[in-house]
Formats: sequence, C-alpha cells, structure tokens
Amino acid sequence: MSGIKDVAREAGVSIATVSRALRGLPRVSEETRERVLAAAARMEYVASPNAASLASGQTRTVGVVVPNVTRWFFGSVIHGAEELLRTEGYDVLLYDITGEPAARDRLFSTYLLRKRVDAVMVLALRPTPEEVALLARIGSPTVVVGGHVPEWPSVRIDDVLAASTAVQHLIDLGHTRIAHIGGTPDPEHAGLEFSTPGDRLRGYRQTMAGAGLPIDSAWEVTGDFTAHGGLSACRALLEAATLPTAVFAASDEMAIGATHAFRAAGLRVPEDISVIGIDDHELSEFFELTTVAQPAHDLGSLGARILLDALVGVHHEPASLVLPTVLIPRRSTAPLG
Repeated sequence: MSGIKDVAREAGVSIATVSRALRGLPRVSEETRERVLAAAARMEYVASPNAASLASGQTRTVGVVVPNVTRWFFGSVIHGAEELLRTEGYDVLLYDITGEPAARDRLFSTYLLRKRVDAVMVLALRPTPEEVALLARIGSPTVVVGGHVPEWPSVRIDDVLAASTAVQHLIDLGHTRIAHIGGTPDPEHAGLEFSTPGDRLRGYRQTMAGAGLPIDSAWEVTGDFTAHGGLSACRALLEAATLPTAVFAASDEMAIGATHAFRAAGLRVPEDISVIGIDDHELSEFFELTTVAQPAHDLGSLGARILLDALVGVHHEPASLVLPTVLIPRRSTAPLG
C-alpha cells in the first residue's frame, strides 16, 4: 500500500507539500497541487483523517445539533449545510437529541468538550446560559439556524412576520373566525422548547388583534408540528361550539393533517373552510396548500458559510441574518363565501 512518502517521491515534492496539497491548504501552487493529486490518484493513496487531524489540530468536521432529524425543516437545513461543507472538504457529525433532555445534557457537557468537531451548528434550540458558556469555553465557532442567541451569529426567518402574513392573507379573503394550530413546550421537557411556536402564536394573536377580531379559546389548539398532530388538533376544532371559517397552521405538516381531518369530516377545503401553513414543504404543492415559504435549504447553506468563514478568521456583519419569506397562494384558501 502506498504511503505519503511514495506520493512525495512520485510527485517530486516534499512530504509537507503533499500534506498541504491534499488538505487544500494555501502556499501550494495550482500546478504543484494538480501534480500531487494526480500522483496520489495513480498510487491510490488516501490520506488518514486521523493523521491529518493530529498534524493540523483540526478534525475537518462540523457538528450539527438537531432536535429531530426526521422533521422536514431540520432535514432541509442539514441538506443545505452538508452540500456546502462537503465541497469545502468538511464532514458533518449529527447529534440528534430527539427531545430527550438527558441526551442534550450529555451532548453539551461531554461530547462537544472532546473537540471532535471544529465548529458547531445548533438548529432551532434555545440554549441555556450554561450551554452558551460551555461552548464559549471550548472556543469552537458556533452558529444558530432557525433561532436567535445574542452571543452567537444566527440565520433565521422572522417567525412573527411569517405568521402575520399567513393570518393577514385569510383576513384579506374576508375571514373573521380564524383558528390557530401550533405547538407548545412540553413542561416535562423543560429547556427543550423552541422559540418558533411562541413567535408564530404571537404573530397570529397580534394580527387578529390589529384587525379587531376576537379569538375563541377553543380555536387555539396544539398540533406538535406533525401531520398526525394537525389531524388530531382539527378533530378538537370540530368540537368547538363555533366552527372557524379558516385555519392558520404554524407548519405545513400540521396544515396537511388538518386538511385531511376536515375532508374526512365532510367539509370542503377551501369552500367550507380555508387552510394555510408555513414552510412550503415538498408536499405542499401536491396538496395544493397555500403557504408562507421559508428558504430552509438556504438557511443551512448560509449557516455553514458563517462557520467556514469563522474558521479562517473572517467574521461578517450583521451577526444575525433574517431571510425573507414569501406568500404562495394555492387552492386551499378562498374568499369567504
């Protein structure tokens, strides 16, 4: 099996130059880099990642802390980040805590302290002051995607504005009885809550109040940001004394579940009841769902770029990027008949 010395001899350069060329480091001419890569390919030489890590002090790995990797939003963000990181020679190490407080505690108190990653991307979680202090002590660049932490750079959307856009669309169509399907923190899982559910609920309430519209307490139901949760939430709405004429779901998955529940109950969407979501989930067009689209893939890509720049000492302003959302009208909403 060929080694780095063999590649250096074949390319006519030093071992240090081979190492720098294969790792994509500067101070190697393009001609020399191509000669080294060609020699390595001919000899089927693959550099040891462990050896490279020991030599450079870097792992060429970015850790991504995700609450639940199976959810559409998180998967889309990770895809956007991984695409960019891969082209820059970085691997992604996923830490999926899946709503388990003990797993989160182990992650922040032990795993990330072992320096297995060069940088950390936190998706949507609201870190505690202790967790912020731990990562600050490690010194690894950190970015939050889908949330905001004053101590770290972040990439997100304005969830209050996105919710307001959705509700205002229903109001503009003439609806006054508008329900909300969202998510609430589980009191048994303190510290695992996200800012998104509360922000979208606030956008709903502020827009309703601004239009002088009342909110029936029976119209605010929890759907857990899943299609099944949206289905269950709508069954509760169907038992309300006064049925709403429109529903704002804080995610497309809940909106899809709600649409199924209404149709199963014999209601027509949108003739009898309008439904709108947030996300522009990959299935939204299939279900003809009106939605407020958020650029989940771009959120991940921009978060990764911030980390890559920070690793080479480049820091951008503003530290917090807020990407725009776009209303996409489809057939699930219609004027009040």
